[in-house]
This record gives sequence, C-alpha cells and structure tokens, in this order.
Amino acid sequence: MSELRSASGIGVASYAGDSLLDVWYPAPTLGRVPADVTGVETLTDGDPIRGVRTQSVRTVIANLDSPPIDIADVFLRLHLLSHRLALPRSINLDGVFGLLPAVAWTSLGPVRVADLSDVRLRARQHGIHLTVHSIDKFPRLVDYVAPSGVRIADADRVRLGAYLAEGTTVMHEGFVNFNAGTLGACMVEGRISAGVIVGNGSDVGGGASIMGTLSGGGNEVITVGERCLIGANAGIGISLGDDSVVEAGCYITAGAKITLPDGQIVKASVLSGATNLLWRRNSVSGALEAVPRKGSWGGLNAALHINDAG
Repeated sequence: MSELRSASGIGVASYAGDSLLDVWYPAPTLGRVPADVTGVETLTDGDPIRGVRTQSVRTVIANLDSPPIDIADVFLRLHLLSHRLALPRSINLDGVFGLLPAVAWTSLGPVRVADLSDVRLRARQHGIHLTVHSIDKFPRLVDYVAPSGVRIADADRVRLGAYLAEGTTVMHEGFVNFNAGTLGACMVEGRISAGVIVGNGSDVGGGASIMGTLSGGGNEVITVGERCLIGANAGIGISLGDDSVVEAGCYITAGAKITLPDGQIVKASVLSGATNLLWRRNSVSGALEAVPRKGSWGGLNAALHINDAG
C-alpha cells in the first residue's frame, strides 16, 4: 500500500457526554506519522456553558480508498481536502452522512442539538448572546481552515471539505459544498455542488447551479473545464470542456435535446466534456442549441482574484 494513500493528524476533539461533535486538525498530513502540533496533545479542557469537554486525539487512516469508519476519520478527510492535500473525488467519503451527527454550530463552538436550549440559557446568565450559525452535519470551512489566497464573502456558504485553490473568490451568493471546489483562480457567484470540480479561469455566474450527486440518484460527476463561463441563473447537469459558455438563464440537463448547427438533435450527455461550445436557447424557436464558439468571453478580472492576505 502506498504511504501517500494513508493520512494522519493530531487534533482537538469536542465531546458532549460520550458524543463526539467535531475534531479540528491544525496540521493534517499524508502518511501514517502525524505532524507534531505543539501543545495540542496536552490539551484537555471543559466549557461549562456549552457542556462540552475537549481533548486531544490522534487519528490514522490506513487507506484513503476505504470508507471512513468514524467521526474523527471523517473530519480528518474533510481537513485533507480543505488543506489542499487531497483533490475532490480523490478520497473515499462513502457513508459520511450516516457517521456524522447533526450539530448546532454556534458562536461559542459546536453544541449538541438536544442541549441547545440549556446552553442558550446558561450563555445568557453569563451575559453572552449565543448565535446559531447552522444546524448541520458539516461546519463552516473558515472555522477550521483559512486557505491562503482565497476570498469568501459569506463564510456560512462554504462547508468544511471544500477545496479552494489560490485565486478563488466566493461572492456572497456563491456556495461550495464538501468534496468539491476549484482548481485555480475562479469566480464563484453560484452553486458548486458536492463532487463538482471547476477549472482554472472559470466563472460560475450569479444564481448559476451545477448539479451534484447527493440527491436524485445521480452518479455522474461533473467537471467544468478551464476558462468557462456559466452565465447568471444558468445551470448544467453535464461536464463542460475548456473554453465553453452557457448562456445566462439556460439550463442544460443530461437528457435535454440539443439542436446542432446541421439540424441534428442529440441528448446533451452526448456532448458532455466537449470543448469550445456555446450553449444557448434560440430566442425565436425556444430550442436548446450547442454551437462552436471562437474568441474569448472576456475572462476573469485578474485584479479581483489577487487575494493576498494583508
């Protein structure tokens, strides 16, 4: 077995009673020997307001091709993705929803959902207003990892386990799920669903949506190539090859009937991954069309993707 298909990490785990809520791994690594994190292994603490205790854990995953076995294992895999140590779709995440509990992710840290009312009361007794960011199985990315060279306008809209390459900008209405992300400088103003990869120089326009595989029984994973533009309120259920454009408001599902320049009609899935195409709806006939395109749609504004930390 390749050493690079194993992973390890020393982390800080939060427990409510015997229930593990989360694990933060400051320095996850590939290989069986975890990186030393000064002070973490001696960390043991309690939070009387949340009713949570923290302690250090050491997690080793022998084979990233095998499904995760417990909550600590899942969190380590999510950290590997967000630390850019593993690409989306490169590690096994089968069964994660069955392993992870729903947790109240709050301004004070994770809270067991059943304890939320009591925690809110104790917080107010201490003059603290508790804000609940979400009740979900996945926390926000930025509460665990701050990827370099990235801008995220609304932290609630990017889950831990997202892979964001340097130069990526996620605007307020953008969303990036776990096991999905960008492979270069990208503008994200729409939805990147689980399992979706977007190539360098591409723009997911405002309100645009890329189908994932979490619901509806779909098994097709979608890749958006380099220098692509998915227009505002558009959407795709197929892969796009490099230098492709989907017209604003145009939704292309795999089974959509597409008219070609020679009049032939094919399912969109036949053209999945094809390069240099303009996908549009004919404004006279209403038919969906795919036509060859030339030139550039303008590309990203480079100044918007210089995301150096101040």
